[in-house]
Amino acid sequence: MELAGHPKEIRDYLDGIYNTIIVKDIAQRHKITDTMMLESITRFIFDNIGNQLSTKKIADTMTSAGRKIDVRAVEKYLTAFMESYVIYQAKRYNIKGKQYLKTLEKYYVADIGLRYMLLGSRSTDVGHILENVIYLELIRRGYEVYVGKLDDLEVDFVCMDQKRIIYYQVAATVRDEKTLKRELLPLQKIHDHYQKILLTLDEDPEADYEGIRRINALDWLIGKTE
Repeated sequence: MELAGHPKEIRDYLDGIYNTIIVKDIAQRHKITDTMMLESITRFIFDNIGNQLSTKKIADTMTSAGRKIDVRAVEKYLTAFMESYVIYQAKRYNIKGKQYLKTLEKYYVADIGLRYMLLGSRSTDVGHILENVIYLELIRRGYEVYVGKLDDLEVDFVCMDQKRIIYYQVAATVRDEKTLKRELLPLQKIHDHYQKILLTLDEDPEADYEGIRRINALDWLIGKTE
């Protein structure tokens, strides 16, 4: 079915997917009767892609909005979403200590179209959407993907396979000097021999900052450069 150029048909199509997978499949399979809470948590996760979250934070946010829920129930919802591949969870990794951390994970959605359908254009955060797209591509390429912690700094993605580690920072633009310095700093603090890449949407020639490559994200996504 060709949907390009037909926004109403696209929205109807995505709405059908949402109702089939989330409202029917997840609710029925996990015996969730409060579909309003299910949608509230879905909206919250979709609106916070790329942000560190905890089950307590989600529960507190829902409760403060008048939708009381406990941490255990939130865990049930998140498990249901992940088992149905609606969202992916990126755990944190302590780069210096080489340890996997158990708190403040990040979540990414399997389909940005579903996010747009549910939240509308008000949540068009280019930086976080780009980060979400890069995460999905890294998963597709077969990496184990973590969020890197380095003291009080964060590396967007620490990607591992059996042969190597690659570090990625993702930003919509780094043409502002302060932004460039901020994005480079976490990578500069990593003292190992593994590849370090900064992906942006800037249509500028590839650059190298003392071993850190800055690459156009679209070129990277289509395999034009690695």
